[in-house]
Amino acid sequence: MSISPLAPSSFPELSPIAGVKLAAASAGIRHQNRQDVLLAELDAGTTVAGVFTTSLTASAPVLAGREALKGGHARVLVVNSGNSNAFTGKSGVAAVENVQQAAAALFKCKPSEFFMASTGVIGEKLPAEKITAVLPAMLPTLSDAHWMDAAKAIMTTDTYPKLATRSLELGGKKITINGIAKGSGMIAPDMATMLAFIFTDAAIAPQALQTLLENANAPTFNCVTVDGDTSTSDTALLFATGKAGNPEITDAAKVPDFATALYEVLHELALHIVKDGEGAERLVSITVTGAENAPAARRIGMSIANSPLVKTALAAGDANWGRIVAAVGKAGEKADRDRLSILIGGVSVAKNGEADPSYREAQIEPHMKGRDISIEVDVGIASGTATVWTCDLTHRYIDINGSYRT
Repeated sequence: MSISPLAPSSFPELSPIAGVKLAAASAGIRHQNRQDVLLAELDAGTTVAGVFTTSLTASAPVLAGREALKGGHARVLVVNSGNSNAFTGKSGVAAVENVQQAAAALFKCKPSEFFMASTGVIGEKLPAEKITAVLPAMLPTLSDAHWMDAAKAIMTTDTYPKLATRSLELGGKKITINGIAKGSGMIAPDMATMLAFIFTDAAIAPQALQTLLENANAPTFNCVTVDGDTSTSDTALLFATGKAGNPEITDAAKVPDFATALYEVLHELALHIVKDGEGAERLVSITVTGAENAPAARRIGMSIANSPLVKTALAAGDANWGRIVAAVGKAGEKADRDRLSILIGGVSVAKNGEADPSYREAQIEPHMKGRDISIEVDVGIASGTATVWTCDLTHRYIDINGSYRT
C-alpha cells in the first residue's frame, strides 16, 4: 500500500516516560510476519481515563474497558490489530477474559487494572490463544523506547504510524506527554476516537484525568471525519504514571498548561488520522461561524465534511460551493439563507444568500489544486463556532474498502 501523500516527511522522536514500558510482537492474527500485538506495562499507581464509542454494537474490549475504567487505575494494556472482536457474542467476551487472565498472571495485577483494545475485521472470532501465546515472550523485550514499534503494531489500513509528543513544566517538574493512534477508515468518532493511547508521567487523580481527556477529546478526535462511519471499537485511553514527582493534580481547571499540551497531542494525532484517510489526497478544514451555539456549528461542519458530493468535488479540485450550501441546509440546524456566506481559501465565493458578484473561479483554482483546503461558512444566526477536519473522497477509498477482506 502506498503511503499517503499527506504523510509527514519525518516522525517525532518520543522520549521515555517513567513508568511505561512497551513491546510489540507478531501473533499472526490476520497477517503473518507483521507486528499486530502491542503490550504496555504500567507501574503500580498509574491512573487512567478513557472515552469509548457510543455505538450500540460496541466490541467486547470496549465493554470491558468501560467496566475497568471504574477502578481508575491501570497496570497492563494489550492492543491487537487484524480483528476487532466486535459482534462476536459470548466468544468475544471470553476472548477478552482469556487475555486478561494471562496478563494478570504475568504482571500480578488485578483484573480491573487490565485494558484491551482491538481493531480490524468485524464479526470474526478473535483467536485469543495467539495473543496469550506471545505475551510471555514479550516480557523480556519490554522497553521505554519502543514507541515507533507500538505505533506500527496497532495499524490496520493506515499507511504510516501516528505519534505526537509535548513537554512542559508542572509543579516545578518536567512533564512529558506521548501519544500514538491509528485510524484511516471507518472514521466518524462519537464521544471517542479510533484507537489512541496517551501516556504521561504527571501525577493526576483519576477524575481530574477523565475531565482533562474529555475536554481535549471534544475539539480534536470528535471533530474529524473520513467517511462518516463510527467504529464499533473506538477507544481513547490516557494513562498517568505519577513518576514525574509533581504534586498530584486533583482539579483539572487548575492546570491549563497541561490541558493545552494534551490538546496539542490529541489535535496532532487527529489530523494525522485525517491525513491518512483511506485514499485521501487533501486535508480539508471547515470552520463554521454564526451558528446558534458551538454544538450546532459542529453539526453543520460535520454535515459538510461528511457530504460525498462535497468530498468528491474536492477530490477533483472543483470549487462547487453549491454542494456546501446543500450540506448546510440538510444539517438540521438554524441557518439564515439570506445571510449565508462562504469563503474557500480565504476568497469570498458567496455572501448574503447568493454568489458573490466579484467572485471568479480562477481566483481559487490554485488553492483547489493544493493539499490543504480551507472552507469557511457563516450561517448568520448567532455566535456559535466550530472547526472540523476531513479529507477528500477518491476512488482509492473504494479500492481499499472493496478489497479489505480479500
